[in-house]
Amino acid sequence: MPRRPSSVRVAIDTGGTFTDCVWVDRGRLRTLKVFSTPADPSRAIVEDLRKIGIKGDLTLLHGTTVGTNTLLQRKGARVALITTAGFEDAIEIGRQARPKLYDFFFDRIEPLVPAHLRFGLNERVDCKGKVIETFAPQELKALALEVRRENPEAIAICLLFSFANPRHEQALAAAMKSLRIPLSVSHVILAEFREYERASTVVINAYLQPVMQSYFENLERSVRQLVHRRARVFIMQSSGGIAALASAASQPVRTILSGPAGGVVGATAMARRSGVDRIISFDMGGTSTDVALVDRKIQTGTQAEVAGLPVGVPMLDIHTVGAGGGSLARFDAGGALRVGPESAGADPGPICYGRGTQPTVTDANLLLGRLRPDHFLGGDFVLDVKRTRRLVAEWLKKQNCKLTLEQFAAGVLRVVNATMEKAIRVVSIERGHDPRDFTLVAFGGAGGLHACELATQLGIPRVMVPAFPGALSAFGILASDVVKDFSRTRLLEVAGKLPFERLKTELRALETIAERSFRQEGWKGKIDCQRSVDVRYGGQGYELNVPFDADLVATFEREHQRRYGYTYPDREVELVTLRLRGTIKSAQPEIDKAGSKTATATRHKRTGPRLVRARVIFSGKPVITAIYARDSLQANKKYSGPAIVTEYSATTVVPPRMVFWCDRAANLVIQIKS
Repeated sequence: MPRRPSSVRVAIDTGGTFTDCVWVDRGRLRTLKVFSTPADPSRAIVEDLRKIGIKGDLTLLHGTTVGTNTLLQRKGARVALITTAGFEDAIEIGRQARPKLYDFFFDRIEPLVPAHLRFGLNERVDCKGKVIETFAPQELKALALEVRRENPEAIAICLLFSFANPRHEQALAAAMKSLRIPLSVSHVILAEFREYERASTVVINAYLQPVMQSYFENLERSVRQLVHRRARVFIMQSSGGIAALASAASQPVRTILSGPAGGVVGATAMARRSGVDRIISFDMGGTSTDVALVDRKIQTGTQAEVAGLPVGVPMLDIHTVGAGGGSLARFDAGGALRVGPESAGADPGPICYGRGTQPTVTDANLLLGRLRPDHFLGGDFVLDVKRTRRLVAEWLKKQNCKLTLEQFAAGVLRVVNATMEKAIRVVSIERGHDPRDFTLVAFGGAGGLHACELATQLGIPRVMVPAFPGALSAFGILASDVVKDFSRTRLLEVAGKLPFERLKTELRALETIAERSFRQEGWKGKIDCQRSVDVRYGGQGYELNVPFDADLVATFEREHQRRYGYTYPDREVELVTLRLRGTIKSAQPEIDKAGSKTATATRHKRTGPRLVRARVIFSGKPVITAIYARDSLQANKKYSGPAIVTEYSATTVVPPRMVFWCDRAANLVIQIKS
């Protein structure tokens, strides 16, 4: 009897420039990078899988940027919004906060639903869930006909205080099902207060739903046609866990930061292998840079903003800036050098890739000798130095710029580093954390090129470049658990004793919902429930999330002191929203000691001796620098900078007078000298 082929578990992260693939083959972690195909991201995924050569059943874990790009480019569905009569314009009015307080010519971001596609229903529920005004069945039928005449591609339903009593939303959703178009209902997507944020979130979900459903169906069909076997597809969520394909298709708003979330999970997992649990993750890719702070455990936030629009579902606390290897350099009207957020992406890409014509950060690193032209992607792709020098020189001449190539390149790096330094300050200093207490974990294809200089500027004592840094987001997706988040707003004042038993009852109800949701999707195994509460002082308009236990109030006050520098000991405390995160542990990738160093999917040609020396520009001066192949570094042996460490998926720059070594977990550690 022939032996049944084993199941292969593959994680793929689609970025703006590269599509990264990670899987485990006989205990060895293997990686593969191909250029992304922005017009249809599934093409690059299929190419990855074709190069791997799947021989068993396939489990594909996917981190996607389709939702993010759809939102940024405003290419989503034509959405109709149904809300309580009188609140149709809430998504356009928004909050009173102005992004640019003194700019009289600032234009607000246009809502995703134009005025003629907003509909009001005569109904009213108060903040306690009591029905004040109801509607007749014929009103729902008339509203359905009115909506049908506008021919929307998706419908968002968000009635006032539906989190307290969803009965009206349920009846409205049942009436709209006859239209046979995707529905997004607010008490299902986000059962929380703040009408504007809840409406924005459910509208974004509806806006993405047809696009994401089509993409997921096409991806699943293409994958199954390729492998000719049983293939299961799961999607990475912004909250740091994977979800079933059907769940992601119905709630695509939860996938907006899919890829960056995988990076934070991967950075945390790799740092823990080295005994480090306080990190600032620094993920610099081709288009953007994502930074996050992890203080012993990964934190999620619920008040994020994407493309200028509020998103209320749980997302990892990630700050993103438009600074990457493909970020374009330019001079503004005043003659100042600017870098990004516009990017060359995968097409046409940087000048050195052979098609681009405008200088990028990658080109600047190449001109300074920090990127080795014959070591890129293991030597499979050679960077064109001559073309880069010629086209950058011609471009500078057109700009009437008198800088030399090296001076211009150094300026590009200083500008882009300033942007990324500010991003790291946002997640650390501005939130009450001292960056000197953390390790900077740098990954992404370009992270290691800039990490040491950023750490020096911020006083961070150590930089860690994990194994396979260019594909760490994909590894994080491979190592992620199955996660579902549930919430319910219940405003309770705590003037004396904490209503502990009542809260336990409410949270048990959420646990029942979580159990039902996991089992309906066919998940098996123990569900680990993490319970927490959003807490604030009476009169405040913002909350802090703290774990649910008997010391809840004391924990809140300590966190308030750390975050804002003060407390109100005599003021009453309000419990606002109850939260529950359900987790089912995934099978973790089993990597043996021989597999602690990564292997690529193809055999790469030799690129010369393992240790060579080259001329690299540091602080405006050429310095003879050692070039190491990362897999030639001996574990725990200390080396001195200046050095360039090359590998398949990334390059790391170690400036002069810094010491570095590879630890037992195969992570590259650099001790920063101030």
